[in-house]
Amino acid sequence: MKVVIIKYNAGNVQSLEFALNRLGIDPLVTDDHEEIQQADKIIFPGQGEARSAMNYLKDKKLDRVLTQLRQPVLGICLGMQLMCSHTEENDTACLGIMDAKVKRFEGSFKIPHMGWNNITQLSGVLFAEIKEQDYLYFVHSYYVNICEQTMAQAEYGNNFSVALQKNNFYAIQPHPEKSADCGIQILDNFLKI
Repeated sequence: MKVVIIKYNAGNVQSLEFALNRLGIDPLVTDDHEEIQQADKIIFPGQGEARSAMNYLKDKKLDRVLTQLRQPVLGICLGMQLMCSHTEENDTACLGIMDAKVKRFEGSFKIPHMGWNNITQLSGVLFAEIKEQDYLYFVHSYYVNICEQTMAQAEYGNNFSVALQKNNFYAIQPHPEKSADCGIQILDNFLKI
């Protein structure tokens, strides 16, 4: 199976590579359009700031490539947020794959939301073998509202989307590669789609 991790100047992907290695996968990290289009599975990770990430995607014409993919695609963290229509982070237009908006956490609680949090309202293939109230590891200051594409939720100040799905596009806010056995199970579930 050919698994590609999209390279787009948005964070360290080494821990994701190690997690995939544990599942017997040697992923290719690339921004080459042909390599991406020929992959069996594509992972779109990310850490960092939305506008500069979107500018990089547009400069490399990866925005067009990503939205036209027909094989399973998994967005992680910033990758999930960039799949949405818009983010409040620097008022940035995103890829528009998901009909959802990204908002900044506001309140007297600590921002960013960082650490382990339990997940609820699970549905869809990403959560096979995952239980209600299992824990995943989060690091984010922005979140996606509950919407039609929501496949799991968590609470931090208010309920937010942990995962989204629309057609062949899957997305998850926490870092599965840093979420111990539960996260590895989510990655394995994605690879089995």
